[in-house]
Amino acid sequence: MDLQLRDKVALISGGSMGIGLAVAEALAKEGVHLILTARDQQRLDKAKKTLKSFDVSVETFAADMTQARDIAQLVAYSRKTFDGIDILINNAGSGTNEKIAEAEDDKWYYYWDLHVMAAIRLCRAILPAMKQRGGGVILNNASICAKQPLFYEPIYNTTKAALVMFSKCLAEEAIKDNIRVNTINPGLIRTEAWEEAAIEEGQKQGISADEFLKKVAEENTPIGRFASTEELANFFVFLCSPLASYCVGSSYYVDGGWLKVVN
Repeated sequence: MDLQLRDKVALISGGSMGIGLAVAEALAKEGVHLILTARDQQRLDKAKKTLKSFDVSVETFAADMTQARDIAQLVAYSRKTFDGIDILINNAGSGTNEKIAEAEDDKWYYYWDLHVMAAIRLCRAILPAMKQRGGGVILNNASICAKQPLFYEPIYNTTKAALVMFSKCLAEEAIKDNIRVNTINPGLIRTEAWEEAAIEEGQKQGISADEFLKKVAEENTPIGRFASTEELANFFVFLCSPLASYCVGSSYYVDGGWLKVVN
């Protein structure tokens, strides 16, 4: 199937590993040129090497998505390098672990900047050039936790829920300029973070990391397993495609049946 994405340009935050890198690879297979951003330049360099076999341009820019100045510099770089972008993937983020009664303001503000303000700032800065290019696609990577919370990470749950609402509001504004905005809410995706947690928790329980992940998946999902990052990335790529042209302002759950309510 031709997804009609060849020679488009995509900017992916949190693009050096995990879901972001998997999305980058899936887009590169479709001929999409890439700008990857993350905080760690070494990881970005490694990601670029991973993508070198594809016949696309891959640029990297180290930036901290919690810092407005870094985001402004990233957007300026994208304009200089590719004269704008067609696809924005707001993927930067990480889980949290706290109790509301004990979490200080600084932690709330940090993750608010990372999960919400980073997307707001990037979208606001990129929309004018995207409009000039005739339209585009913005995908915000939220989480099933935006609707079905894990109670050990209330900050993550709250900020991801806010990201979903921001996406809905932006979709209403942007579609008049042929810019489609949607949200993807993943469930259990086997990322580096989950693998690290599995090693630690598995040791506590006297089981292997794989056994721990299997236990988590079977306890929570009807499908009984984690998704690979590649499985999730395939869905991202479809929503980036003109073949998904009627998909606007929606939240899509990619969760193996984990969500316990009708959505």
